[in-house]
Amino acid sequence: MSASPTTADALKAVPLTDDVLTYVRDQAPPLSEVQRALVERTLALGGVSEMQVPPEQGALLTLLARTAGARFAVEVGTFTGYSTLALATGVGPGGRVLTCDVSDEWTAIARQAWEAAGVADRVQVELGPAADTLRGLPLDPVVDLVFIDADKAGYVEYWELLVPRVRPGGLILADNVLYAGEAASPDATGNARAIRDFNAHVKADNRVESVLLTIADGLTIARKKS
Repeated sequence: MSASPTTADALKAVPLTDDVLTYVRDQAPPLSEVQRALVERTLALGGVSEMQVPPEQGALLTLLARTAGARFAVEVGTFTGYSTLALATGVGPGGRVLTCDVSDEWTAIARQAWEAAGVADRVQVELGPAADTLRGLPLDPVVDLVFIDADKAGYVEYWELLVPRVRPGGLILADNVLYAGEAASPDATGNARAIRDFNAHVKADNRVESVLLTIADGLTIARKKS
């Protein structure tokens, strides 16, 4: 049984006001011209732009890839390529990012950004159902880092296809694991229910050790055990 938050715990949970969020983002590395242009172009798409990871999360992806010494990363959900760019930066020259999406329109925007950033040679795009792409990967555990940020109903399937392919000590990251806070409700429905079920699946998986963080819309970081 999980313990309820104590008063002391609650005091450490800082309310994320606009001022605090601005301060947090000011602590991250400044955006490059390419990143800034990609953010602006994605915002121009309208409501779907909410699918783009925020700058501080992109900086974290780069940092985690570097910390893990990742050379081969797999991403499920490309959108306009901001997170892919972050991962490609993290794996460095000679590294590789395999990213999966179903939209040629959005990934076309992404390709232009990767080219402008000088990392296009590190990125392989696979268009089509991500599960099909993942099943085609060798079962050898050679993947260093995974980032799942796609259709929520598919999270458990993506997890099960990827965990066996991640090397011991490798990282599996999953985005939107709070789903605007809705996943915390036992009465969650739709995508929120899918995320709640996914979170329970991860917590029960003895192949990994994991933590769910409140960054952005919730980010799970899991490490595959040796």
